[in-house]
Amino acid sequence: MPRKARSYKRHKIDADMRYNNVKIAKFINYIMERGKKTVAQGIVYDAFDVIHEKMKTEPRQVFDAALKNVSPTLEVKGRRVGGANYQVPIEVFEPRKTTLGMRWLIGAARARKGKPMHERLAEEIMDAFNRQGAAYKKREDTHRMADANKAFAHFARFMRKKRSTSGN
Repeated sequence: MPRKARSYKRHKIDADMRYNNVKIAKFINYIMERGKKTVAQGIVYDAFDVIHEKMKTEPRQVFDAALKNVSPTLEVKGRRVGGANYQVPIEVFEPRKTTLGMRWLIGAARARKGKPMHERLAEEIMDAFNRQGAAYKKREDTHRMADANKAFAHFARFMRKKRSTSGN
């Protein structure tokens, strides 16, 4: 009997109003606090307007490229083997990859101080597009940690085996 039940997708997310994009709608949902979706939409759309003014390009393309630059391909997971805990590097697959990228972008924008949220978000997205900023640094740190622990990569075999058998 598996320890963890399978997770299922709850429902389909509708695309956002302005750009007709599901990723942007999901990003708006991550920005949202206390159920105030119109406030979150205003923040994201104002940030995209700032990006459009400063970079003179389509903000949706800048956002997609920034998200791709920030999303990790490797991460470490704790694995207990023989009484010792090892940080085992594993590959990150699609739904978690974009979720982490969005979470890191928003966290880095919230950590910046002194400006309205839409400006902080726009600056963080532009920094991620240019491969700099706090969110990109977080990705690099995660990759560096996974690279430092690649000696324990053979323990990932057990994690993979456990995942494939629990799907039955």
